Amino acid sequence: MDSLLFKRLREGRIWKRILRERMTEPLSVNAYAAFAALFGSFRQKVACDLVIRQHHAFGLLTAADWARESGVNRISAMEFGVANGAGLLNMCSVAERVTKETGVEFEIYGFDCGTGMPKPRDYRDHPEYYSWGDFPMQSPDSLRAKLPPSARLILGDISESIQGCLANCAPIGFISIDVDYYFSTVEALKVLEGPANRYLPSIVMYLDDIGYDRHNPFCGEWLAVREFTETHASRKIARFNMLRQQRLFQRAMWVERMFIAHILDHDWRVRSLNEYREIVLDNPYSGITNRSE
Repeated sequence: MDSLLFKRLREGRIWKRILRERMTEPLSVNAYAAFAALFGSFRQKVACDLVIRQHHAFGLLTAADWARESGVNRISAMEFGVANGAGLLNMCSVAERVTKETGVEFEIYGFDCGTGMPKPRDYRDHPEYYSWGDFPMQSPDSLRAKLPPSARLILGDISESIQGCLANCAPIGFISIDVDYYFSTVEALKVLEGPANRYLPSIVMYLDDIGYDRHNPFCGEWLAVREFTETHASRKIARFNMLRQQRLFQRAMWVERMFIAHILDHDWRVRSLNEYREIVLDNPYSGITNRSE
């Protein structure tokens, strides 16, 4: 089991989460997770939510698998809202493990203004939850020194820094948005407005700030995502289909925060229009079997 996981187990809130999300699951599932923790592969650990920041582990591994399907061997992963950098450093660590598992390499980008949150503009920024100056980056130089060569910390106005990054980065496969405000999310989502070849056909997304019981589709990240989808004909963001049902630990809260950005004008989709593919369904009642078998 990861040493970081042992450290996290010392925190009381982690035990509350374990009791809520894991102890309510069947004994057989927990027994399998215990085996995976001691002897399992990286994929098994991800399947059992044993890698710290499960949304990073699932998101990066899924993005790498989708990249391989598309014939891409290097992709970008981006975090919007870095604060003191725990999430960014975790993303770098998990990405290294995903590369060992899949062979897909990562470029990691962290975007932040560096000075803490700006003043909320109106009710859409959820001022009841977030405030001016929250989550400042206290030591950018120290954070940069800890980043691997494949990672970059980009400080300043997000909408301006995105454009330069889009011109040079590997195809984007994973995006984490943790900027709290509606207006900040609007700016962060401009990362999806580049040429289609700057992305995988589908991008795994994590929206951190939709988890409070009074978050709603009329404020914050939810509103920004809904408006983006309504106003972009070929770029759509939707929930990750059936993800909860696919997970072993189905009460995990991070699952509700997983989305997919669909790049509908991607060449991979357009090219498929002209490709002939024959798929034959089995019919055991009449003896028809799949010809590819």
